Amino acid sequence: MTQLDLDESKPRLGRKRDHTRDPEILEAALDVLAETGYDGMTIDMVAARAKAGKATLYRRWSSKPELVLDAVACMKSKDLDLTGPPDTGTLRGDLVAMVKSPTIRESERKLKVMAGIVSMIARDPELAAAAQEALVEPRAAANRIIFRRAIARGEISADCDIETLCMIGPAMVAYRVLMLRTPVDRDFMIGTIDRIILPAAGLRPAEPSA
Repeated sequence: MTQLDLDESKPRLGRKRDHTRDPEILEAALDVLAETGYDGMTIDMVAARAKAGKATLYRRWSSKPELVLDAVACMKSKDLDLTGPPDTGTLRGDLVAMVKSPTIRESERKLKVMAGIVSMIARDPELAAAAQEALVEPRAAANRIIFRRAIARGEISADCDIETLCMIGPAMVAYRVLMLRTPVDRDFMIGTIDRIILPAAGLRPAEPSA
C-alpha cells in the first residue's frame, strides 16, 4: 500500500459547522421573505441581508425551501410570553392586555411572511404545517385560554364558539394589513375587541376607555 493509499484511507474531518450565526441568518430570511415573497426571494438576497457568505448559507441549508422552513419554524419561539396570556380577571381586560406594541409589530410581520409563502404552501404540506404551527397556533392557543377562563368565570356562555372567536381578531388584522395596506395600531385592536369580539361573545360593548 502506498503512502497515498494510506492518506486516502484516513478519515477526513471537515470543518465543524458554526451555527452561532443561524439566528441572524434566519431573521434575514424572514425579512427578505416578507418583502419579496417566496418566489422573489433568493439565497443571495438573504446572504447580503445577513452580511454572510453565500457558501455559509449553503453549508447549512442545501436549498431555499429548507431555509424558508427553518425560518418560519423559528418564529414560534419568539411569539408569546412563556408565562402564558395575562389574567386580569375579565375577558376584556385579558384581551386588552394582549395588545402591546411589540406584539402588534410582530403580528404584522408574521402576516407579511405568511403572504410571502402562500405560493409555496400550496405545493409543500410540510411548510403549510410549519406555518400553521408558528404563525397561527401560538396566538390561537393564547386566545383559547382567555376565552375558556371567561367561560369558567361565568362571564360568557359555555356555548360560545371559541374557535370562531379566536379567529375574529387575526382575520381583522390580516384584512387591514394585507388588503388595505394599513398599519395596525392599539386603537384599532381595542376597537375590534370592544365593538366586534365582545358582542360576538355575548357581552355588551365596553365604553371606550383603555
